[in-house]
Amino acid sequence: MTSTAMPALYIGHGAPPLLDDPVWSGELASWARELPRPKAVLIVSAHWESAPLTLSASSAPLVYDFGGFDPKYYRMTYETPDATALAQRVAAMMPRTETVHQHTARGLDHGAWVPLRIMYPEADIPVLQMSLPTHDPGRLMELGRRLRPLREEGVLIVGSGFLTHGLPFLTEFRIDAAVPGWSSDFDAWAADALARGDVDELASFRDRAPGLPYAHPTVEHYSPLFVTLGAATDPASPAEQVIDGFWMGLSKRSLQVA
Repeated sequence: MTSTAMPALYIGHGAPPLLDDPVWSGELASWARELPRPKAVLIVSAHWESAPLTLSASSAPLVYDFGGFDPKYYRMTYETPDATALAQRVAAMMPRTETVHQHTARGLDHGAWVPLRIMYPEADIPVLQMSLPTHDPGRLMELGRRLRPLREEGVLIVGSGFLTHGLPFLTEFRIDAAVPGWSSDFDAWAADALARGDVDELASFRDRAPGLPYAHPTVEHYSPLFVTLGAATDPASPAEQVIDGFWMGLSKRSLQVA
């Protein structure tokens, strides 16, 4: 047991070129240095939607689930220590009504290994990825609540997505591209709700958030937020918004909860 619980994070993970962006990668690296050192990382990425709940396999190759980038990104590795013990712990925390599947060959996808390669470049911390089994905010909050005790055991719980992700509606693909109105509007709305700890507002985004459906034509990059909020000691407490700003016009706002 650690004397101080780890926080839970929601991070914007970025495409592989994030690794070459000194500003954002610097923000992630600085943030990681300010955190207590985790004994393990449990991460839920937008890029693995699978029900029933599924856990990654230790020592499995990375998933290069992207296309059109420099070949160097397809040669990158991130070999972390065995996370079998954490997988067993997570499975034991689920109710009997929640089937947990242990994948035998799936490694970390880019929503996990890209940011973690920046945050923990030595790759010396066990990492377990968990699939996103639903997009229902209430069910994801409950999943986060069940995982909450892991924070007291030194496990860093991470929801990895992107606060706005309207890729089909972008017209520029530069890191410093102009920010579309739908992206800035959604970001401002979410920032306000997070600052007030208004989980109901965040969960009602389909009806209340400005900028839809452009900000999230599909919701998988927003959904991991609710695992993070569910893992908070008090989900209604204001979140600490550590990173803000935009990348290719999309909100990279990232946060932590205690």
